[in-house]
Amino acid sequence: MKNVLIRIQEYKGTASETEKGIIAWITEHPQEASECSIQGLAQETFSSPATLIRFCHKMGFKGFKEFQKSLLYELAIRKETDRKRFEDIKEEDSLEEIVDKVTYKTISSLENTRKLIDMQVLEKCVNLLIESSAVYLYGLGSSLLVARDAYLKWLRINKECFICDDVHAQYLQAMNMKKGSVAMIISYSGMTQEMITCAEIIRDKGLPIILISRLDDSPLTRLADYNLCVASTEVLIRHGAMSSRISQLNMIDILYTAYIRHNFEENMQQLKRTHIRKQESPES
Repeated sequence: MKNVLIRIQEYKGTASETEKGIIAWITEHPQEASECSIQGLAQETFSSPATLIRFCHKMGFKGFKEFQKSLLYELAIRKETDRKRFEDIKEEDSLEEIVDKVTYKTISSLENTRKLIDMQVLEKCVNLLIESSAVYLYGLGSSLLVARDAYLKWLRINKECFICDDVHAQYLQAMNMKKGSVAMIISYSGMTQEMITCAEIIRDKGLPIILISRLDDSPLTRLADYNLCVASTEVLIRHGAMSSRISQLNMIDILYTAYIRHNFEENMQQLKRTHIRKQESPES
């Protein structure tokens, strides 16, 4: 079967104005284009059945019926491909299928995270970080890697921040948080017991907690002041944090970039001062 959508996009550059209108409508409504009559498509695209038939011939099809049949087949294949990409990894998957699945899940996770962002909550979190005297970071496992990324970012712009790798040290860090500081806890599940303990200690001290977690009612969401929700295509019992980690890193990037915008010139100068130049390779 010939690929309709790619063919019409390739032809778009040399198409007439009428043909561009046809291409635009089919691109935006491929399912409807695969099902409607030639008269119906002509009406939607402000053209005529004769123009559509000539257009189909230019695209390499014998007529409108073959064009429509190829489009319907193409859409069915795309749906099946998308369904397979969304499935979990299987033992029999080819290397190409693994590449597609991992990439597709990452993209889906980022797009869904964008849809979950509450701008008012995000703005409050950014202001809280700006006004705070210090940021204390908490996380375990892959979430600790995300916390470390946040630590390095704020270190670059000379924002006082603290992080401990050892869980017992994190308990002590929570106990010793100073007035005017803010805690940022990273836990996709929202159910990590060690993070719950840290949150309880911080809450008892009356200090604010920003949580980066999934959208769900969990022990940590009930303890946090603000929950920045991240999406994921993973189940909670998983073979390794992938898309959830990427979504968390994306949220850190958003917070960091929004933070830099405040006192932009000063922060940019600080970034220049803290830039570590890499040693250049000697010329051969």
